[in-house]
Parts: sequence; C-alpha cells; structure tokens
Amino acid sequence: MPYSTRGKVFTSSPLQLRRKHARTLLAGALLFVVAGCKGDQATITPATEAGVVLLDQGPQWDDGQRAAFYSQTQGSALVPWAWAKVLKLDDGTAFTDALTVRYGYLPNAASANHLPVGFTLTSDGQSLGMSCAACHTRQIEADGKQYRVDGGPAISDFEKLLRDLVGSVGKVLESDANFTTFGDAVLGATAGVEPRKKLREAVTQWHNRESAMIKGALTSQGIWGLGRLDAISMIFNRVAGLDIGTGPDRIIASNIKPADAPTRYPFIWNAPKQDKIQWPGFADNGDNLLGLARNLGEVYGVFAIFHPTKDPLDLMGVNLHSDNSADFPGLAKLENAIQKIGAPKFPGVPDPALVGRGQGIFVAQCASCHGQELKNGKLVEKPGASRPGHLEMTWETQRVDVGTDSREFSLFLRTADTGILAGSRPLFRTIPQNDCTFNVLKSAVAGSIIQRAFHPPFLPPELFNLHQKPRLSTPQEINQALQGAFNATDFCKPQTPRYESRVMHGIWAVAPYLHNGSVPTLDALLHPCKDRPVTFAVGRAYDFKKVGLAEAQPGSTYSRTTTDATDRNSGNSRCGHEGAGFGTELNENDRLALIEFLKVL
Repeated sequence: MPYSTRGKVFTSSPLQLRRKHARTLLAGALLFVVAGCKGDQATITPATEAGVVLLDQGPQWDDGQRAAFYSQTQGSALVPWAWAKVLKLDDGTAFTDALTVRYGYLPNAASANHLPVGFTLTSDGQSLGMSCAACHTRQIEADGKQYRVDGGPAISDFEKLLRDLVGSVGKVLESDANFTTFGDAVLGATAGVEPRKKLREAVTQWHNRESAMIKGALTSQGIWGLGRLDAISMIFNRVAGLDIGTGPDRIIASNIKPADAPTRYPFIWNAPKQDKIQWPGFADNGDNLLGLARNLGEVYGVFAIFHPTKDPLDLMGVNLHSDNSADFPGLAKLENAIQKIGAPKFPGVPDPALVGRGQGIFVAQCASCHGQELKNGKLVEKPGASRPGHLEMTWETQRVDVGTDSREFSLFLRTADTGILAGSRPLFRTIPQNDCTFNVLKSAVAGSIIQRAFHPPFLPPELFNLHQKPRLSTPQEINQALQGAFNATDFCKPQTPRYESRVMHGIWAVAPYLHNGSVPTLDALLHPCKDRPVTFAVGRAYDFKKVGLAEAQPGSTYSRTTTDATDRNSGNSRCGHEGAGFGTELNENDRLALIEFLKVL
C-alpha cells in the first residue's frame, strides 16, 4: 500500500503506474491525439510520491482519512470523462497525465483511475471533476526530503490547466478530420450519424461556454500564476455568467468579469472552527449547515452542473435542485474530513530557548489578532455544540484592515443580469432583473439547500438541529438559519478592505504569505514593505530558517512580481502588515526568536 502509518514514507511511485497506464492507452486503437493550445513548458517539475514524508497532523488524521479526502467526489463536472481520457496537449502529453506533469497537481497512487489528489469522477462515473483536496494539498522540499502537507495551499497552475483544456477541445472542432478521430475514440469507429451529431453539439456547447469564461475572466496570460486563484471572481462568473442565462447555452457574457484579484489558496485545517470564513470574512461559520453552504459555493465555482429553471408551481418560483450535480453527501463527507485535519507539526527541532523568547513576543505583538483566545479570553462556545452537526467551540475571527492589498474588495460591488432568476423568490425576496452578484450567489446556494431539504434525496436531519431548537421544519426557518452564510447585504456596498486574522496553527507550512501570496517567507513579512522582495520564485523548495519559499526554486520556472504601497489595489501588492505591533520593527535576534516560535504553533 502507498500509505502506511504516520511518519513512514511512500514505498511505490505512482509515476511508474501512470506511465504503464499511458503505454496501455497508446497501444489502444481508440487513443485520440489532438494538439492543445500552445504555451510554455511545465511551470513546475512533477512531484513524486515515492519517499514522501507524511507529516504528523494530529491523532484524528490517519491513512484512511487521507485516502478518503484525496478521492471523495463533491459533484464537480469539469469535462466528460470519455473526452478527458483521449485528449492530448500540444507537447504530446495526455491531458490526464498533464494534471501532474504539467500543472503541478500531486500524484495519488491509490486512485483507481490514475488521477491526482483531489481529481475525481462524479458518482455516475460520467465526468471528471475536482474536489477541495486538489487545491488544498501541497508538497514541499527541504533538506533533501519531500513533505506532504494535507490541507495546505496547493502549488499548482490552475490557469494553465483551464487554458490548455479549452484549447485542446477547440482543436477537436477545427476540422472534420479532427472531429472524426475524436468521435471514433469517444463513441467507437462504428458509431452512426446521430450519435456523432449529438457529440458535436455537446463539444461545441462546452467549448463555447468555457471559451466565454477564458475570454471574459482570464484577460491576460499569467493573471494568477502558480499557487493562486481568484476564487471569488470565478464563482461569481460561473454562477452568473454560465448558469443562469435564458438561452440554450445559458451564457450571459456581460456577467463574466476579469478574475484579476488572485489570492493564495488558504490552509483549511481548523477552518471549520472559525466563526468567520473566506479571506474577507464574508461568511458565518461554526455548524454543518453553514459548512454546507460554504462548500456548495465552492463546488459551484469548480464546475458543478447548475441549471435553474422557472417553476411557477414552486414556492420560490424557480427549480434550483433538479439539474444540479452537486453531491451533497460527498460535500458532507469532505467537511467531516476537514474537521479532522490537524495543523502539520514542524519536522525539524526548534531551539527551545528561542521558542520561549519568541512566545513572549507573539503574546505581546501578535496574539491580539492571531491568538486562539480573543477578546474575552476564552473560546467562543456555540449554543447546542454538543448536538450532532456542531463543533464543540469556534474561534472568534477578527477582520482587520492592516494596509494589505485591497483589490479583492472591489469584486463585491459587481452587479449582474439575473437572467432566469429574475422575478423568482429563492430566499423569499424577489430578485430584480439586475442585482448585486453576491446576492445571485447567495440565492443559488441557500436556495438550493432549502429546496434539497424538502425534495428527495433529502438532506440528513442533523443539519437542521440548530442552536438548541427543534429540527428546522419550514423553508423560512432554514432560510433564517442560512442568512449569515453569505453576508451579501453588507458586502454589496463599499467596504473597508478588512481580511480575516486567522489562528496561526501550522503557519510555517503555508508560504507565500498575506492573502494574495505576495511575500515569500515569514522573515520577509517581518520586514517593512520596502525591504520585502519585489520579485521572487515560486515552487516547492522550502527554507526552514526563514520559513517559507527558498530563494532558488530549481524545479520551477515561475516568479511573482509584486507592487508596493503606491499601488495597493494592484492585486499583487506586498504592502501592509507593518509598523509597531506587526513585528517589522523587531531587531534581528527578536525576529529570529518569533520565527522559531511560529514553527511550533
């Protein structure tokens, strides 16, 4: 087995399995070869699984939990599996192999379909998709060893994946010869005219939709770069731009906006314990119902099929649940797994004297925002916490403006044509023809949950035993319980750019730092903006002394260029989090001591 006990290493290489799988496909008569869009070579060398050290991530996180987290479907449907298996890119790499060799996703030898961590098939086996594990698992390299960090921010190139896939599918449609070869591979050489006609229609519609997303959202090459994604824009764009149009393709091109506020993937251990979630802290958190809302919004952003239809017989005037691929049981299983992931233990041996000294500095300068015990000196207990579906405690999450990059907050002011949702009442509020895009998302997510509560297959009842009340039994009651899931009322108007100040368990393992990934190490973050690197390489190589990305990244060709405080709204500013109380005025000895303490949190 590739996964043994904690502290042991992997004993087999999935690359060997993948190469064997590729040779088998090459020998098959139905393998389809098509060029993808031209682009750079791989931005990061493929990760290996053999010899990887599994970090200690707490007593609840074991091999079984890890394997389930890596391969649990959540209903994402990126592309039909029959297509994905036969597509190749411009350099001859099979698309499914490119997930690891070109885009930096992590191999998973336990996958029955030879897919990376977090890449799954829908429950019916028809579509290839992603789960949260794809973007929230990372691998780092230091002192000649490779370490797996479950729940950590991925170091992968999602933008290149999207561009290449759309280019490859586009090549299918460039000539009759290309399409014939593709049709033979997908349907079989003896397939008749009608199946091929339907396949061409499906390929054309898929390509039209995803091309509209590329054109409207990815407005410049490298807009995100390695290890980042503008998740809020992409969720807004998919729901408002690709899901609610009144035409057969459902596209509302004017609703697709530039995804130009990239952020580093957050670490997700302890995420369910925060009482606010997402970088701007726009969502309430702390029980499984709110967790479901958080995760449902995520899967809508990563290719869930979501096709609302008008329904005058429904109380809401719209059907949000029938043509919806979101896997609610799968989302519940993933949330359960996330609740068990602990912060990774630093694999080195910190200096005890420096740790003790650093702890005093942390208490004096950092704990007021980042401490586990905030304001009233104790954890915030949620009513009904001992009941099924509830965490025992949540941490109060402060939202603070510390002068960091502000671009993400401009996204919340976007408005959208509400398309098929116009005039409906998903949350017992009539949706106007034009609305805040955030309201559109809230209606899609909360409305879907409410309808699934009253239509088979029913959601589990423990989701609705909230706050010492009996089971929520009406749509209105569930709607009220979900109101904080997306605080659209507040965020649909201009906001001070305040971001969540998280409890910093495992902070050593999640570089680069700040919400937009603009600072490579903790050492650099403890220097003023003017002294932080303007440009730095991004990759897996890690520096355990400065704690963060190593200056040299031999496995990566990607570097990130940042701006300073004169351009705080660039999306790439390294400014902020400096001055008295932020550690940037510490002398060298105190800075080293604080860094040493941060290793053990």
